[in-house]
Amino acid sequence: MFGTLIEKLKIKLWSRKQSTSTELRDYFREHFRIDVGLHSYGCFDQWRMPGPMKIGRYCSIARTVRYVPINHPYDALTTHPALYERRFGVVDTDIHWDDCLVIEDDIWIGHYAVILPSCKFIGRGAIIGAGAIVTKDVAPYSIMVGNPARKLKDRFTPDMVAQLEASQWWTMSIPELRALVAENPDLVFKPSVDRLAEWNAKEGRTPSDYDGAEPVRARA
Repeated sequence: MFGTLIEKLKIKLWSRKQSTSTELRDYFREHFRIDVGLHSYGCFDQWRMPGPMKIGRYCSIARTVRYVPINHPYDALTTHPALYERRFGVVDTDIHWDDCLVIEDDIWIGHYAVILPSCKFIGRGAIIGAGAIVTKDVAPYSIMVGNPARKLKDRFTPDMVAQLEASQWWTMSIPELRALVAENPDLVFKPSVDRLAEWNAKEGRTPSDYDGAEPVRARA
């Protein structure tokens, strides 16, 4: 009991700086199979966002988002969780799942969105609108809305995405990002293919081909 209380206090303390706390990340990786990149937030909740899960950097996840890793057994005698949770006294062990949900970098998931078991991959730069019910994998840089969630549009053109992918800006630290904003605010707040291309060329980066294809389901 005392040990549990200490753990809760530690998590509460670490959560004050959840976007950067390495202690919080180490704890969730070790105890809950939830691996979170730096500067991401809103995902440190093993009940609302259960593992196994791998989340990239700079992700913005609303506190009301839920991930449902398994469904109730609709083809069994009953749909009641008594068949997969030992606390009801019917089965001896809880059901265990190993399929990892991969959420790449720079994902924005709005309030009350629900991610269902049939979705195991959300590509870099995607946006999931408030209240969306996500039933399948999400392509990078797409905007998903509705129930079931459907693609509203792509955030950028393929040429723009190729330049963004080449930049790998999400690997930057906060000081580096701050310096970029100070040096070239238009690049950050009003990016264009030309501005990104000039920046990539200056840094010796070459864009790879990007055709906007649907992603192959990923695993951590």
